[in-house]
Amino acid sequence: MSAHFVYVTAGSEEEARRIAAATVQERLAACANMFPGMRSIYRWEGKVAEDDEVVLILKTRAAQLDPLMERIRALHSYDCPCIVAWPIAAGNPPFLHWIEQETAGSGPRPIEV
Repeated sequence: MSAHFVYVTAGSEEEARRIAAATVQERLAACANMFPGMRSIYRWEGKVAEDDEVVLILKTRAAQLDPLMERIRALHSYDCPCIVAWPIAAGNPPFLHWIEQETAGSGPRPIEV
């Protein structure tokens, strides 16, 4: 089993919730955690900017990474969204098995959000 965390930043709670709901409903992710209240300082188009964002952490398996990232890009409002993934090296076996079960097989077709 090769479970992964996928880290995403969104411009609002509404956007993060839409991405979370769609990807879990479509079985691309087993779970999504939302962390509102993040303040980001970044360089964009030659200028330093500062904005409120929401962190979204999704749990999935390696086989779903590409479709998950593609779906996030389709739902995201940013021109260049932060979407990064890293493998889970170890964890509670029943939890890792749950991620596998919840993201296996064919889920519902993409939903309109």
